[in-house]
Amino acid sequence: MKAKTHFFKDLDLTSILIPEEGSAFTGTKVVCTVGPSCQEVDVMCEMLHNGLAGCRVDLTWGPLEFHRKSLQQLQLAMRKSRRLCCTMVDTLGRELMIRRQVKIGEDGWPIHEESFAVTAGQKVTITTRADVDASGSASGAVLPITYSKFTEMAVKGDTVYIGRYLVCGADSASLYLEVVDVQGDDVICIAKNDAVLDGLLTVFHAERSTEGLANVQNDLPLLSEYDKECLQILAQEFEIDFLSLSYTREAEDVREARRFLDSIGMSNTKILAKLESRQSLLNFQGILNEADGIIISRGNLGLDCVPEKMALVQKTLVQACNLVGKPVLLTRVVDTMINTPRPTRAEATDVANAVLDGVDGILLGAETLRGKYPVETITTICSIARAAEKVFDHHYHYEHLMEVAIDVGDMAGPAPEAGSESEEGPTPSGAVVEGAHGAGKRGGHHRTTSGASGLRRDDSWNSVTSAGAHHQLPSLGMAAKTMARFSQVASGTSLAGMGYGHAATSGAAYNRSPYISKLESIASSAVRAADRVGASLIVVYTHTGKTAQLVAKYRPPMPILTLVVPHLVSDQLKWRLEGRSSARQCLISRSLLPVLAAPSPSGDQLLQEAVVMASRVGLVKPHDHVVCVQRIHDDFCVKIISVDELGAGIKQDDTVLQHSVFGQTSPDVNYSNTSSAASAHRGNPPPQHASGYDSPRAPRSNPIGNKFGPMPPAAVLTSSSFSASQTGSFVAATPTGAAPGAL
Repeated sequence: MKAKTHFFKDLDLTSILIPEEGSAFTGTKVVCTVGPSCQEVDVMCEMLHNGLAGCRVDLTWGPLEFHRKSLQQLQLAMRKSRRLCCTMVDTLGRELMIRRQVKIGEDGWPIHEESFAVTAGQKVTITTRADVDASGSASGAVLPITYSKFTEMAVKGDTVYIGRYLVCGADSASLYLEVVDVQGDDVICIAKNDAVLDGLLTVFHAERSTEGLANVQNDLPLLSEYDKECLQILAQEFEIDFLSLSYTREAEDVREARRFLDSIGMSNTKILAKLESRQSLLNFQGILNEADGIIISRGNLGLDCVPEKMALVQKTLVQACNLVGKPVLLTRVVDTMINTPRPTRAEATDVANAVLDGVDGILLGAETLRGKYPVETITTICSIARAAEKVFDHHYHYEHLMEVAIDVGDMAGPAPEAGSESEEGPTPSGAVVEGAHGAGKRGGHHRTTSGASGLRRDDSWNSVTSAGAHHQLPSLGMAAKTMARFSQVASGTSLAGMGYGHAATSGAAYNRSPYISKLESIASSAVRAADRVGASLIVVYTHTGKTAQLVAKYRPPMPILTLVVPHLVSDQLKWRLEGRSSARQCLISRSLLPVLAAPSPSGDQLLQEAVVMASRVGLVKPHDHVVCVQRIHDDFCVKIISVDELGAGIKQDDTVLQHSVFGQTSPDVNYSNTSSAASAHRGNPPPQHASGYDSPRAPRSNPIGNKFGPMPPAAVLTSSSFSASQTGSFVAATPTGAAPGAL
């Protein structure tokens, strides 16, 4: 599969050095970790005004009361600033830590009063002994660990990393140890570097193999009892938008977390799988299939992969997420801004490259949790992202996704016959469990023969590559192309079920909807239409955010205003309001600007108010074009409108309103699609210089251009997998605002 590249069309360095003008829109999202540095309402408000899109509370460190206060402060900040902000809870999970004595400070944050130094060449003992563990008296010579079976994991020659919570791995609070012996309850190590250890100390057992997986994995549960207790308490008081699932190893982990969330009434909470080990990379295809999004945790992942491969790993993961249209966040980008107001040149370049790679957002850690410059960090990240977005190759990204769709369409063969399963339907019963490691194995794990009860060794790499054992897995890019486009598929789907391996001869590899489905066709057509007419804004009506995220998948150069109308639903016991969480969950998808709207008798009135608001905040100007994606009864349509000469609403006499993007000349006739293929063209295209396409306005660049020829003859595609309301009026004063009490 052809890889994405980014290049500059203009090599004029003078134009590059021109200072950036202030912008009302940053497509790349920024999520912070809430801690003592940014818990105050005024600081949160300032961060929201400077581009903050989400806040994370991490159960790994800090008492529950501190996290409750953080979420309460966030609610106050949203009401005060009239900005939406999504909430994310990060789990403790399978984290290994050093036990130390701690006290709670005046602000409710835990504090370790003493630090200790370790010098290179010094002997350090990691122990599970009960007497040392109970006292919690960690020192430079003895480190009591929280996991009682750690001695069964360690082998002579292994590398063990010990560092302060959320450190970058390159500062004085990072210690690298080499295991020299295992004696009873002690793991004897030699320090490789000097370090001063302070705060919460986490332990990471680096993978010893350079090719696959050789380490014994700990048998800690995916969700600790503390995680479950905290989630149950927080769910009763707050609406949690995302669960960041730490140490996700396989697709079954995501399914297990989903079952637990459903059991405690958090069915609307989306799951972001956090990739932190090489095992998660080898099982990435299944994880991406099950999760609602991906977090690339580069801190731990960088310890488990050789340095020369990290850039390739990052780009491959981001590209796979882009292909299926799921949000992907990146961590650890500007660690030096913990103590300095300006990032290093390497960090600034890293952020820009991540944006050019196609990430949806940046997840900040220690920079905002304990850093001295949380507001400046948000401002800096957004400034770098805006500069990179201006040179992002939208044309090539669109072309790349369309070529992938065509490739998969060719592999898929004819469309399924009427009455066959829809793309949202269940997986065929013959599908094989994810992992392709043999029947009866869950994710390729098995018990070790060393007597380490409960510990597991992952032999998935060897089972796949051993001669005659199984067919070799295809490349990650090929697997991503064959995955479900966007919608969740049932848990039984696997590469074998998609036509690889033993199931390839079954003839049912692609017995599902084509890769370019109806919603996908509408989304791609809207982006192409917006580019061809030089639109300044795309407006999408949505309930769940799925359609808007599909539009965002194609990375249009203009903002995507996402109109979410909350609606009442009943579970036969009580009524509840849904839609607010959908708006907030759109905040981690690139280019989306979610806005809460109130019900209104007219969808056109809602669109009118959307244009007025967009004009007020500087997203559109007089005579600008706006592309709108909305649902009319059971059909989706794409239409183009223009802003009037005063910027006060829609130009009512503009003939663009009477032209379909695809050539329809009557406003009363829509093209519909009742099958998986596009319907035939029913009208003649308008003249090339029709009034609506050449309204007087400032020229815009056309990154996608007309390379793809005429657009498909389908302006309205029928779809039963999405339900959206077209009515409503705005209750927000800003693109990401919400009225007090509506959060």
